[in-house]
Amino acid sequence: MQIIDFTKEWLPEAYRLAEENYKEAREVLPLLPDVPIPPLEYFAENSLGTAAVEDGCLLGFLGCFEPWSPAFCTPDTVGMFSPLHAHAVQKENRERIWQRLYQAAGAKWAKVGGESHAIALYSHDIAAQKALYQYGFGARCADFIRTLTPITTACPTQIRFAELSAAETTALHPMRSALVDHLGQSPTFMVHTADGLRLFLERRETEPPRMFAAFDGERPIAYIELTDEGENFASCAPHTANICGAYCLPEYRGQGIAQALLDHLIRTVQKEGFMRLGVDCETFNPTAMGFWRKYFTQYTVSVVRRIDENAVI
Repeated sequence: MQIIDFTKEWLPEAYRLAEENYKEAREVLPLLPDVPIPPLEYFAENSLGTAAVEDGCLLGFLGCFEPWSPAFCTPDTVGMFSPLHAHAVQKENRERIWQRLYQAAGAKWAKVGGESHAIALYSHDIAAQKALYQYGFGARCADFIRTLTPITTACPTQIRFAELSAAETTALHPMRSALVDHLGQSPTFMVHTADGLRLFLERRETEPPRMFAAFDGERPIAYIELTDEGENFASCAPHTANICGAYCLPEYRGQGIAQALLDHLIRTVQKEGFMRLGVDCETFNPTAMGFWRKYFTQYTVSVVRRIDENAVI
């Protein structure tokens, strides 16, 4: 087995491997949409990818986007990210191929200043996870999906639910700020600066997602944000809606309110012709993981490694 640069000549085999890997995922979870692999040309042209070959055959490849900063909102940190479709490895000897691919790719990523390395994997692919965990990666994010079957749940009768207009969503900024505060606590430690919070709220105003909220009287007590866009090619499929934010005030948890709000959202988008609902969250956010796992099925895990800054050239 040789590890070489991932270039255009390997694209036909790369598409075949990527399609095979996605087919594996759909065999595990048939709910995943039947969609094509997005274009791979970019990853074969930016000189950041690697390929494993033997006897003229492609065994696997690993590509990534250009460096981005600040990685995960961490100042002065450069990140490298390989999305779900930017890599694929054959079944045989998969763990070892993954390790060889990353060993060579990691060296490339360090040379362009990448300190934080992130790779999105299919959650059923234990071989890939074992390969990368051995090399210092840990889970950070996960994608989930479900059908639009309604959820039957009990909820206090005085609670009402509504979809808000874009102008009405600014009233929920205090809860959005509370979510940011929550994410800054242990064990999540996603701390936003004051400027970071301001920019987050401004983006929600200039590019507002759909907003569904629960009210106790006139007081908003929970919300779920919704968009057509997802975090990977499967979640961006037609007829797929994606949750991009959610929060329930602590004093209203455990009463079925968040579940009932989710049910209201599901029934609404089902009438609009959607077929699937996706959500992503941080795996180290126990509140989110505990809730979404009850109602959705996980199909990806994104793993991240922070290398020694001294290794960055």
